[in-house]
Amino acid sequence: MQGIACSVQRTGWPCQGSGAILSQLECLLEAIVKFALTASLIFALCFTLLAAAPEEKSPKPQYDSKGNLLRPADYRDWMFLSAGYGMNYSPSPGSHEMFTNVFVQRWAYQEFLNLGKWPDETAFVIDERDAQSKGSINKTGHFQTDLMGLAVEVKDSRRNSDKWAYYGFDADGQTAEAMPKGNGCYACHDAHAAVEHTFVQFYPTLKPVAKKFGVYNEAREQVSDAK
Repeated sequence: MQGIACSVQRTGWPCQGSGAILSQLECLLEAIVKFALTASLIFALCFTLLAAAPEEKSPKPQYDSKGNLLRPADYRDWMFLSAGYGMNYSPSPGSHEMFTNVFVQRWAYQEFLNLGKWPDETAFVIDERDAQSKGSINKTGHFQTDLMGLAVEVKDSRRNSDKWAYYGFDADGQTAEAMPKGNGCYACHDAHAAVEHTFVQFYPTLKPVAKKFGVYNEAREQVSDAK
């Protein structure tokens, strides 16, 4: 304890002492209080710096040993982009109408806001849910119910020569194999998406951002028959 008091005196902290025990205790108490205050300030500064640190680019797409995409477990915590009901680009007779909710990682969304392009390892998840009109107090319209499946779009140039790949998950599926090259999803996005392979024309918060950066394909807004 005397070593602490001596070291404190050497640092120049004021300490009046006559050599009496009471004075030494007062000196020691003063040193402890100042040490505690200094430690608290350092801790607060470190906490502030950690809080201000940029968010790690997570979550990223994860794959198993076979190269199959693992189901994004926390996608409902990602950035919500938009929702649709009964949207179908090439409907077949009697097709089942569902709600589609679109999510993207928050870090990828932020990078798009800053640069106007999607970074590598961006993943979009379309959450497909059944629709119901009769239930509880509802009289008109539709509301969402059970999960029917997930459609996932991933930009990963290290894994895919075409950059973008597409995956389909059953409601309880945990892994999905990439759709083969030339699949209908790739062809449709390639022909009709307004920004890269993404349907930004249906995402109201991102449409003005894409236009600001000059990456928005206005022609893709025109009504057409998708094949």
